[in-house]
Amino acid sequence: MEAKSGNSFHGGTSSSYRGVRKRKWGKWVSEIREPGTKSRIWLGSFETAEMAAAAYDVAALHFRGREARLNFPELVTSLPKPASSNAEDIRMAAHEAALRLRNTSVGSTSEEAGGGSTSGGSSLGPVTVRLSPSQIQAINDSTMDSPKMWMDQMAEELMLEQNMMFSNEFEGDEWNDMQSDSLWDP
Repeated sequence: MEAKSGNSFHGGTSSSYRGVRKRKWGKWVSEIREPGTKSRIWLGSFETAEMAAAAYDVAALHFRGREARLNFPELVTSLPKPASSNAEDIRMAAHEAALRLRNTSVGSTSEEAGGGSTSGGSSLGPVTVRLSPSQIQAINDSTMDSPKMWMDQMAEELMLEQNMMFSNEFEGDEWNDMQSDSLWDP
């Protein structure tokens, strides 16, 4: 673990973990620069600095191999491996590592605004679930409770009502007899 100098980093707080910083509103974020390019891969927002650091470790290990400078070198054998060098695959593996770290509580302290550690059972906030484009498409295409489903159901019900209204209940001359009767004649 290598400390960054200074307390302020682009409106957020720096961290003692590589590739991690804290946003003004309290979320810990992680990103890594792709080797040989000026672009970065966004690894995500996390509840704790340790989770963000574990996410960074996955990406660093993927890009730099055994030469990588990791936040948690003791976890190198248990870190998930990305399926490919695709940014989405790296991000998914990074999130898996962060969730594993949260679930096993390897990080015994969590950096907060004051830089101290939390004691006992701190409550965790909501978790962001990352989905691949194919997973999102599958959800959108499914018939779960969605506005598209509601519209389809309403259309079906209207068709049933119209069929009932225009069904052939009358036979032969009954319809013609009804047409000749006036509503205003007693």
